[in-house]
Amino acid sequence: MAAKSMYDLFVNQLQDAYSAETQLLRALPKMAKASHSEDLRAGFEHHLAETRNHVSRLKHVCDQLNCSPSGNACEAMQGLVEEGEEIIGLGLEPEVQDAGLIAAAQKVEHYEMALYGALCAFAKRLGYSDIAVALHETLDEEKKADETLSRIAETQVNHLAVHA
Repeated sequence: MAAKSMYDLFVNQLQDAYSAETQLLRALPKMAKASHSEDLRAGFEHHLAETRNHVSRLKHVCDQLNCSPSGNACEAMQGLVEEGEEIIGLGLEPEVQDAGLIAAAQKVEHYEMALYGALCAFAKRLGYSDIAVALHETLDEEKKADETLSRIAETQVNHLAVHA
């Protein structure tokens, strides 16, 4: 769909978010399985549950707007997921692999924060205040996931990786 109006752009970006989140539903279990740190594995598993909610929330938003959540493949997320898979395939020491997984996951979180930040701004500008609130809930969860990854990296994983 070619975006012609702000509404069209908003729908396009909602579909991008839906594609991104559905790709993460497949990637997060692989990242959790590849994690050696129990805290990191638990963080990925917790975010997987949140991601299921993000997909559901996006479906609900699209229902409210009478648009399809599908229809736009998020190539950026595809690339980010491939980077995470590359880390897993490098044959790194376990602690070093965890550090790499955190870096890959934080790239994902930062992309999602940018995407949901824009979606919140678009929703507000278009007068969809209830939708903006729902999307902001997801934005907050993405920020918390990023903070959790930083905490795990700074308090455990990076120290262990340097000494591996």
